[in-house]
Amino acid sequence: MDFWTIGNKAGLLFYIIAVLYLGASDNTAWLTLAYLSYLSLNMAIPLFKRKHPKQLMIFLSAACVVYCAVRLDPLFIVLLPVNIYEFVSLHVRRRRYALLTMAVPALFVPQAMLPIYVLAAFLSYLLYAGNRVHMDKLKAYEDEREAMRDDLQRLSRALNENNEYIRQSEYTIKLEERNRLSQRIHDEVGHAMAGALIQMEASKRLMASDRDKASELLQNAIAISKEGLERIRLTLKNMKPRSEELGINRLRLFVDELSAKHAIDAKLTYEGNLDVITPIQWKIIQQNATEAATNTLKYGQATEIHFEVKVLNTVIKALVADNGRGAPKIVKGIGIVGMEERAASAGGTVIVDGARGFSVTTLLPYGSPK
Repeated sequence: MDFWTIGNKAGLLFYIIAVLYLGASDNTAWLTLAYLSYLSLNMAIPLFKRKHPKQLMIFLSAACVVYCAVRLDPLFIVLLPVNIYEFVSLHVRRRRYALLTMAVPALFVPQAMLPIYVLAAFLSYLLYAGNRVHMDKLKAYEDEREAMRDDLQRLSRALNENNEYIRQSEYTIKLEERNRLSQRIHDEVGHAMAGALIQMEASKRLMASDRDKASELLQNAIAISKEGLERIRLTLKNMKPRSEELGINRLRLFVDELSAKHAIDAKLTYEGNLDVITPIQWKIIQQNATEAATNTLKYGQATEIHFEVKVLNTVIKALVADNGRGAPKIVKGIGIVGMEERAASAGGTVIVDGARGFSVTTLLPYGSPK
């Protein structure tokens, strides 16, 4: 605001100097003193930050203007509206009061100077009013930026807290699973192994005195050991997820990450008995889907991408299709060739179509090598 005020005052003062210089006034020395006095007073106003010293300097500047207008030249009166606006703006926020106050001296201005005074007052008011609107907008933008910064910090803290909670939850789940597995092995396997060991110790002691009883105890120990091993096998089998669960969940995770990290709507559907899909086939499906999605993001300009896994009567069909610009003529690059080679290694094939969007279909037969 201070720079706008200084610029306005400087413009008006240069106008007065130019008019009086062209008029070849005889009071050159006094006019020069008046110019310097006015400059000194107004350059001192921005130096004061407290209200009362600033008011005093504005009042002295206005008094200097009035004195110069009365004693030297009435043209100095055009500088008065600026000081009036400065003084009023320190006390009230409404700009119309400043305009009314700037109009009061017009009652005492000589008739010949009245149009110039009114024009100077009106232009000064427009300048300051426009600057005030500009400053209010800047203040609003600054407040909005601070609010957005606070929101961003709050969201960052919430995200960090969520990430920490997720890490703690994962660690807790792992500990609980380890504890559950340890307890299960102790209850189901440890007791069996302890019973077998007791039977073998007893058989060892009876080996010399009662061979038949020792043989019976030893047979019991063997049976208990076999049962314990079978329990271990069943426990590990139940803990290990099925290959189809790993495959479809890995593909679902990939689809979810695709939607989260990129501006594209990714969906996954599946149909049929997924149990027939072998781990190698799931690997081929996953790698081909990743390659097709990468090509869509790079070249397709698509907004949607659809993943589909369907188990048909004799083949497994894995489709990746988008709604992008497609390609009238398919040029097989390294990516498509790699997909074909992966499918061929399991006895399958790849069909690429660019007529409506871009689609990659991987067909794999039942009974591929595991």
